[in-house]
Amino acid sequence: MSYVTVRQLADVVGTPVGRLLEQLREAGIGVNGEDETITEEQKLQLLQYLRHSPGANADIAMPKKITLKRRSHSEIQVNASGGRSKVISVEVRKKRTYIKRSVILEQEQKRLEESKARGYQEEEDKQVIQEQIQPHTQQEQTRQFITETVEEELKHQAEEGLKHQAEEEKKSKLSSEEDKPDRFIGRKGKPRHAVGDWEFNDKEQQESKSSRKELHIAPGKPSSKRKKLRPKKPMLIPKHGFERPIAPIVREVSVPRTTTAAELAQKMSVKAAEVIKTLMNLGIMATINQSLDQDTAIIIVEEMGHKPKRLQENLLELELAQSEQKEGKEISRAAVVTVMGHVDHGKTSLLDYIRRAKVAAGEAGGITQHIGAYKVRSGRGETTFIDTPGHEAFTAMRARGAKVTDIVVLVVAADDGVMPQTIEAIQHARAAGAPIVVAINKIDRPNADPDRVKQELANHEVITEEWGGDTQFVSVSAKTGEGIDSLIEAILLQAEIMELRASPEGSARGVVIESRLDKGRGPVATVLVQSGTLRKGDILLSGIETGRVRAMLTESGYEIVEAGPSTPVEIIGLSGAPNAGDEAIVISDERKAREIAEFRQAKEREAKLVRQQSAKLENMFSEMGEGEVRVLNLIIKTDVQGSAEALSDALAKISTNKAKVKVVASGVGGINETDVNLAVASNAIIIGFNVRADATARRSITEKGIDLHYYGVIYDAIDEVKRALTGMLDPEYRENIIGLARVDDIFRSPKFGAIAGCLVIEGTIRRNSPIRVLRDNIVIFEGQLESLRRFKEDVQEVRSGTECGIGVKDYKDIKVGDQIEVYERVKIEIVL
Repeated sequence: MSYVTVRQLADVVGTPVGRLLEQLREAGIGVNGEDETITEEQKLQLLQYLRHSPGANADIAMPKKITLKRRSHSEIQVNASGGRSKVISVEVRKKRTYIKRSVILEQEQKRLEESKARGYQEEEDKQVIQEQIQPHTQQEQTRQFITETVEEELKHQAEEGLKHQAEEEKKSKLSSEEDKPDRFIGRKGKPRHAVGDWEFNDKEQQESKSSRKELHIAPGKPSSKRKKLRPKKPMLIPKHGFERPIAPIVREVSVPRTTTAAELAQKMSVKAAEVIKTLMNLGIMATINQSLDQDTAIIIVEEMGHKPKRLQENLLELELAQSEQKEGKEISRAAVVTVMGHVDHGKTSLLDYIRRAKVAAGEAGGITQHIGAYKVRSGRGETTFIDTPGHEAFTAMRARGAKVTDIVVLVVAADDGVMPQTIEAIQHARAAGAPIVVAINKIDRPNADPDRVKQELANHEVITEEWGGDTQFVSVSAKTGEGIDSLIEAILLQAEIMELRASPEGSARGVVIESRLDKGRGPVATVLVQSGTLRKGDILLSGIETGRVRAMLTESGYEIVEAGPSTPVEIIGLSGAPNAGDEAIVISDERKAREIAEFRQAKEREAKLVRQQSAKLENMFSEMGEGEVRVLNLIIKTDVQGSAEALSDALAKISTNKAKVKVVASGVGGINETDVNLAVASNAIIIGFNVRADATARRSITEKGIDLHYYGVIYDAIDEVKRALTGMLDPEYRENIIGLARVDDIFRSPKFGAIAGCLVIEGTIRRNSPIRVLRDNIVIFEGQLESLRRFKEDVQEVRSGTECGIGVKDYKDIKVGDQIEVYERVKIEIVL
């Protein structure tokens, strides 16, 4: 059974939708809107009603003419001069107009009535017209017109060939002079060129026939001056296709969190100028592409008479949180331990001894530059260790490590004590709500003092169990291995007290510890699984990146097929390198994962655009107030995402109000030609941290003279950027007044002119220093000393309380009572 909507039926029969709805209701068919469907039975019911209701559908508009166009191409091969053949392309165009039979009959009826009035009526023609007139309803005529026209056209195209078309066209043109009564309604009944209730129109031939009757042209005596009659092209009677709506259309407009005037206009099917006009009436000056908040957009939609619908943009996120979370039976899991402490206190060396591997040997400068996650197996169970760098620039990275941890091992050197980063580690552990186990390292050194460490930690409310506190203190030596077993027992004891459990069933959830771009493997992310089981082939979503897990590797490089809770693994197969700290979750539907990733990307772009606009305004007002600010543009490329964030944050902190560091771009991976082109466009310096430039990039750097620096230790990069930033600033000088002399008398010298006899009242007068001449404490001259004498001898300096003669270079208007101020300029060292 076929169904059509009321709108579709109205388009087919050519009647307004409102009128058709009224007829349906009058016929007893219950429909409420133009989008509701009706069946074939309901259409027949409507047809019966219209047939028995004369004049009910007289106002239904329907076409009276239809024009069919046909175009065909063929080739004709003719003999050209020289015995060669030539191919000529022939294009045949045909155009036929079919007029409704009832219209033609009405025209003939009208013409016969006019002829009757003049006395030329013919009974035979009248009889023919009456035989042809048959009652037809408008619905039957429309259906017959569409069906028979299409069938006749398809049949005609199939039977008639290209050559036959060209011949018929030629015959049609030659025979246009002769009258052919059988082309119209005549004695033979149905016309030759007719389709259903429609007939071919040749008005000019009809006029020729009627004119022959009126002029009484004798047959057999054609006029020599008679012109050939060419049939005119048939034309359809024009009909306006616009139907005025009977009521205003109210649309339901979905309003997102941010939108533009152009998007609102498109959803409401109005011009953007109307939306701008409404905004101006409300006192809001906005452009067509300016972002509008959700509340403003809702007011605009309501003002324009439509129904707003607040779009909940985080619906996908809510569905994700509800659908993918599956509860299962929980089992015991390994504890996640984070090793924290000050730089060079032995965190990595301690972990190396536990893992029986030398991680520090592969780190530049002997410090850890990345977050590393390792799973250590002992006789009493498994423990997952997360090693965080101790340098101050990696504060954010240590904070991310504290978020995912269960237990914090605070490493303090016995010979160094509590340092600033030790205090930061304590604060991060408390913010995460994780218990602390203190490892007092380097007890093998002769100047080790564990009691001092306990006392300093007690000042920060980290009190050992020996003193009545709740924190375990273990003395260890990463070099000799002393106390390592006791430390592991303390960690496992703390884990048993916490009763750590997780469900291995359901979709895996975890957190990204670190990510990087590998040249051979692409984006690689270190993920710590927190619940569920991650399997090879799962669809993983992390931040704005998604992809299918193609491979999972352990910290030792072995490939595994699944990973349970508290297991760190390296994931290969994501679309990009996610940010460290992003949540990673397995989603069953790949399409849904892509939609969420695209939604997050759009939100990130919008937030970035808002930040850029606010930053531009802030910069504009700050530059207006402070004057010109020197900017050092940097492009940072690192081996992992965490290093890029840490280096960018550390460099941003050394900016001042006169010189600023602007990170144009930062990313993970080697330096390529795109980075070089960006450096040229932005006049930036490229910093490579544990990465190198490829061959193409090195060639471009040499050709374009880009400043490129490689670093392996983060504080080396920070120190060199400080020096570069200092070199950009103009040197600053401070003036120090070193002496002041009072003019008591004026002497004349034939060689130097006016000489001021002075008494030094403050400091020292030096010969090679710049001076100022003061009169009534107002500077009237700045210059140099031309001569400095005591009695008749030239001297280099004169101290306070001593008389001297001073000659001022290029100034002779010195008077008694003036003061001569001697000063020096001292360059100020710029410290960032």
